[in-house]
Amino acid sequence: MTTTAPKQKSDTAEQILDLAETLIQTRGYSAFSYQDIADSLGIRKASIHYHFASKAELGVAVVDRYIERFGAALVSIAEDEKQSSLAMLDFYVQPYLQFASTPDRVCLSGALAGEMMALPPEVRARVDHFFRTHQVWLTKILKRGVVRGEFRLAAPAPKMARFIFGALQGALLVKRTTGDLSQINDVINVMKLQLAARS
Repeated sequence: MTTTAPKQKSDTAEQILDLAETLIQTRGYSAFSYQDIADSLGIRKASIHYHFASKAELGVAVVDRYIERFGAALVSIAEDEKQSSLAMLDFYVQPYLQFASTPDRVCLSGALAGEMMALPPEVRARVDHFFRTHQVWLTKILKRGVVRGEFRLAAPAPKMARFIFGALQGALLVKRTTGDLSQINDVINVMKLQLAARS
């Protein structure tokens, strides 16, 4: 899944967003400041405030861009009738595998969820939106797989979607703690075994 967003903002704004996204994924929202960004990019804090007046505004912009990137990719793959439902799930888990291959990055929204009560309300709302839309997408793909005879579900599709989403998010956090890549690989492999249609 591509992680390249369209360049609609200035190069400086995009650099700020890129760095803020990485800092949230590795440190957390509460653990970085505008000074950290200014020092890393070699710019003044005033330059950051010019593009993002507050940290809450920056957080919203980071999450909105992340949601847009993910969402566009998910819509695209879901509309491809030639793809098997399992191929769609393989596509979905690729970002999780990419994050797991790094020493310390996790899903942006997963990182934010860990400090949900400390987030500005507008950022919290967007994290909630991310979680809900991904579970809806997974539900749709699971139902598609059942209709096509590709999947057999042990529970209703919405519950299985929550299970898969929660397992992937959790596996990333455990992998970051242990450094053991098999954490995410095992979750994905067992997920596929559970879904496999039996003749």
